[in-house]
Formats: sequence, structure tokens, C-alpha cells
Amino acid sequence: MSMISAFYSGKSILITGATGFMGKVLMEKLFRTSPDLKIIYILVRPKAGQTLQQRVTQILNSKLFERVKEFCPNVHEKIKAIYADLSQSDLAISKEDIEELLSCTNIIFHCAATVRFDVHLKQAVQLNVIATQQLLLMANQMTKLEAFIHMSTAYSNCNLKHIDEVVYSCPVEPKKIIDSMEWLDESIIEEITPKLIGDRPNTYVYTKALAEVLLQQERGNLNMAIIRPSIVGASWQEPFPGWVDNINGPTGLIIATGKGFLRCLRATPKAVADVVPVDTVVNLTLAVGWYTAVHRPKSPSIYHCTSGTINPCNWGKMGIQVLETLQKVPFEKAFRQPNANYTTNSLSSKYWNAVSHRAPALIYDFYLQLTGRKPKMTKLMNRLLKTLALTEYFINHSWEWSTYNTEMLMFALSPEDQKIFNFDVRPLNWLEYIENYVLGIKMYLLKEDLAAIPEAKQHNRRLRNINYLLNTVLFLIVWRFLIARSQIARNVWFFIVSFCYKCLSYLRASSTLKA
Repeated sequence: MSMISAFYSGKSILITGATGFMGKVLMEKLFRTSPDLKIIYILVRPKAGQTLQQRVTQILNSKLFERVKEFCPNVHEKIKAIYADLSQSDLAISKEDIEELLSCTNIIFHCAATVRFDVHLKQAVQLNVIATQQLLLMANQMTKLEAFIHMSTAYSNCNLKHIDEVVYSCPVEPKKIIDSMEWLDESIIEEITPKLIGDRPNTYVYTKALAEVLLQQERGNLNMAIIRPSIVGASWQEPFPGWVDNINGPTGLIIATGKGFLRCLRATPKAVADVVPVDTVVNLTLAVGWYTAVHRPKSPSIYHCTSGTINPCNWGKMGIQVLETLQKVPFEKAFRQPNANYTTNSLSSKYWNAVSHRAPALIYDFYLQLTGRKPKMTKLMNRLLKTLALTEYFINHSWEWSTYNTEMLMFALSPEDQKIFNFDVRPLNWLEYIENYVLGIKMYLLKEDLAAIPEAKQHNRRLRNINYLLNTVLFLIVWRFLIARSQIARNVWFFIVSFCYKCLSYLRASSTLKA
């Protein structure tokens, strides 16, 4: 029997961020491989019009959990949703729930965080640092806790070219940052943010780095590990290929390209697209949880979950494969025919943004206004361009991550666990993975029917013909303007017409002689 599966049997597990992309896959894998686990506590904030239990039911009724019900029929009884709000200083957990967590929890998987790149520093500190501190305070009071696993990011130290499996210090101590957030005015915080984050690109990676330092400083005697995944993408194998349910990372770029919104991207084609499948990250997480609890390391161990060092795929190769797949399985109701190019120059990027993004959006909105409908494309395009600007840093650089601890853990697993909890990305076939990724977006995220692919292809052909027609009309208008204004243009035009006439005359004469 699998040692890892057996380890989680009978355990009470606390998961933060369980309603997120990775949290759902983590729960699914736990229930499928360790159906005899005791309970999973999930910290949940109710959405408008939905109770905690309704949110849990919605998750369990999704496509992701279809196989789980075969292995764990009473899965509904093994999840307990606990009201919590990470934006509150005390997490807003009730006294009764805290008492249960303190007396029952065996393992903590802390996956909750804000992943927005443009979030205000105060909010990012609250959600990524203070919430972690509060959870750590609870963890130190848990009498049965065996391991605390924190989900960070491989980009927490992206200001370095080579990143080792260590916690790097920050110029300003986390405690000082937390204290200053309490009394400083938001406008002042916004003003000093660039100085605080230094050569890191945004508040997200900065606060994730702060959280790592905080964990190292305040962990007490806890058995702790930190996992640093790079860009988390759709599933590779489990529970089925291509599953994805959010638009973060490459997913948003693929949708924007497939729908015809994105035509030009400022990126370095040879830069490594360090994408890791979500099931790979989850398998590593569960293996780390087992290893940390059993071997009890003296200091927090860092595990990098990346692909670029051992099985690299660059953005250029990925882009080509995405476009080829979109030819075979196009998205429905595209705005334009899918086609995208890379540019490495900021000036050409601004030009293409104006010509290929903003101008078509303005024209389409003008058409909507003429037909009595509300214009929406310019607003959507501005949001897209803003998102692209936030991701440019990551698609124009490459990093090297050491993976000693991750490889060591792989060899520490039994052959059966290496198969069940596989986190080795060396066998990953990028061509096949990207095809499944695009197909997964279409099926699971956009909810599009595969039976409608012929209709989508026909729609794209119409868009292609419209594009040819518009380009021809534009060329003729420009050329007519040049002929009217320029003697050189007229001379060139007359030369081309004369040359074509002579060629046709020659061909006609040749055919007459042969006859």
C-alpha cells in the first residue's frame, strides 16, 4: 500500500484557499487516494447569496469531483466548512470552531493568498503576511499538529537570477512592515511602495517573500515546509488532462488569443515559460506533507516545483502550439480570427497595441452604438492591456531554480508512491500538454460543446475573409491617396500595370503560337 495514502488516513486536515484552483485539486486528490481520512476543514468566506454549505456542495458537484464519489461515497460528510475572513486581523473564526481546530488538526496546508499583481500593498500584506501570521499563531497552539505546509511562489525572489532552496532575507523586517501598515495612511503607503518592494515587480511577490521570512522567524517548534511552484497551469494527468477553472497565468492569454482579442504580446520568445501542471504541484504538496510529518526537519525545508531547469519550454514554442491547437479546436464566437505575434521592442508594442487592439475595439464600439447597443469592447481591451502590462516582467525573463530538495524527496518515495504522487516533470510532453490545456479551457472553463467545433471553424473562416476584404479596401484607399498626391507613386503604379500587361500579352502570344 502507498505510504503517503496510508499516512493521511484517519487524519484531520485544515486547508486554506480550498475554494481556489489548487485547493480544489488538493482536496480531490486527498479524497481519491486517502478516502479513510477523518475530515477536511476548509476556511471559507460566504459569497453573496450562498451559504458555506452551498459553496461546498457546488464544489463537490463539479466535474472535478466525479471520480471522488467512486472512492469516497460519503465525501459530503468529510468536509467541514468554517467561516473565516483573511482580511480580518483575527481571521474572524468563531470561538467554537477555533477550539475544534486547536484540538483536532493534524496537518495544515496553507494555500490561501491574493494572487493579484496590482493589489494595494496594505491589502497584500493583510492577506499574504498577517493572515499567515495569524494561522501560524493558531498552529503553535494545536496539540496534535504534525506538519505545517505553506504554499509560496517560485517568484518570491525573482529579483535574483539563480534561486536556491533557502529563505532569503528582506531589507525591512516583516514585523516592521506589519506595524507600519496599521498606522500609515494609504496614500503614504502607495507612495513608499516602490521603495519597499525594490527590484521586485509587484506587491504579490514581495509579500510572499515577507511571509517566508515571517514563517522562519515565528515557526516555533513546528514541523514546517515551504513549497514554491512557478506558473501553475491546467492538469497534466489527474483527475483528467486539461482541467482548469480560472483565468490566471497562461489560461487568460490563451483565451484572449483564441477569442481574437490578443494579437500582439511584448515577450521574449526564447524566455522559458516555466509552467507546472496543477496536479504536479498537488502531488509534491502531499508528498512534502508526509515527509515533513514523518522526518520532522529541524528547519523549514524549501521545495521548488518548476519545469524550466529540467524540461524547458519557451514562450515562442508554446505560442506556436497554442495557435496550431486553436486551428483544430477553435473557441466559439471569436471577435477576430486567432493570430498573435511577439515583439520585444516597447515602441513596436505601443504601435501594435494602438493598431491591433485599441483601434479595432473603437471601431466595434462605434458599430455597437450605431445599432443601438451598449459599447463594451474598448473597456474590455483596456483591461486586457493592463493585465498584459502586469505580466510582461514574467514573460521576458528566465530564472534558474535549484531543485535538490525536490529531487531528494522523489528518491525518498517508494516506487508505488512515485507513481501515485508523481511530481517529476521530465516525461511531460509539452505538445500534448498544450493541446489538452486548450481543449480543457474550451470544455471546462468556457463550457463550450465539442460538437459545435465545425460551426466555430466556419465562423473563423468568415472572420478571415472579412479580414482579407478590409485589408484590401484599406490598401486600395491608401494607394489611391498616394497616387493622387505623389508622382513617384503614380510612376510605380503605371510601371506595375504596364509590366503586368506585357506579361499577359506574352503569355497570350505564346499560347497562340503553340496552338
